[in-house]
Amino acid sequence: MPIYHTVPVLSSLLEPATLAGFNLNPHIVEKMSSFKAYLHLARPQQYVKNVFVLLPVFFGHKFLELPAISQALGAFAAFCLAASSVYVFNDLADIEEDRRHPVKKHRPLAAGILRPSEAVPFLVVLLSASIIFSLVFLPRKFLGILASYLVLNFLYSLFLKRLAIVDIACIGLSFVLRVVGGGFAANIPISPWIILMTFLLAVFLALAKRRDDLLAAAQGNGVRKGIDGYSLEFVSQGMVVMASVVLFSYVMYTVSPEVIEKHGTRHLYLTSFWVILGILRYLQLALVEKRTGSPTAIVLTDYFMQAVIFCWVLTWLGLTYGKTEYIAFLIAG
Repeated sequence: MPIYHTVPVLSSLLEPATLAGFNLNPHIVEKMSSFKAYLHLARPQQYVKNVFVLLPVFFGHKFLELPAISQALGAFAAFCLAASSVYVFNDLADIEEDRRHPVKKHRPLAAGILRPSEAVPFLVVLLSASIIFSLVFLPRKFLGILASYLVLNFLYSLFLKRLAIVDIACIGLSFVLRVVGGGFAANIPISPWIILMTFLLAVFLALAKRRDDLLAAAQGNGVRKGIDGYSLEFVSQGMVVMASVVLFSYVMYTVSPEVIEKHGTRHLYLTSFWVILGILRYLQLALVEKRTGSPTAIVLTDYFMQAVIFCWVLTWLGLTYGKTEYIAFLIAG
């Protein structure tokens, strides 16, 4: 099932059923169906991952500075275009494999809705747009990061994703490049703690996704070949280890002297409460409910996770931009 079915707004916009009651020209209906297929191929719901581009602004205490925000948003747009080009390239490379997958078989290329000859020009447009946009609106050093992201992900689509452990390391590096790109675009120094936490969290999410692949394989559904290098026990233990290190790193970051000085408060450790809840919820989804195949779908549909993220952001902003001592007193009880 396409992921937009899990998001009510996208579903209502993209489903043919929304055309019921309208006497549209068949040619127009065909064009709209084609547009939906291209949109599905670009996977805009995955742009949630590119929010990591904005982390340097958030953690760099530049959240209220318009120039930094505008540059970071520009980097976000460039990464969205680049990510869509990577998704198209990946679907072109995996047509046959996707047709054997219980979920991926619904993708436009695997389902035969679009032909490869139609997808290639779309890939070229997306790739060119991301590069041109970066050249015109963003610093040149950002383009180097974007190019590294593209090369890494094209290689990942071709063969790196079939190498166990290397595949999840590539996913972690992709997220790190997003963060570094956001820092370069907004000209904000990035804390080593942020880079470390980004990599660890991405590996944690990748392991959860591999666990879902293993469960699908156990039910006889086709999955990626690289899954042979994993087992449920290995992946589950790896998730616990990554979760522990992420939490430790986050707490150490919030109590580090440079962070306390930058944000003007020594109470940022209180936000750890929400991070712990978020990690526990994701472990629950993976180990109990067994549904962590799409981290994006979880963020977009899981109300508990959404509430945790909202409360974490609100608490962080309150402590850094509000009357910190008073707010900290209220939170601490």
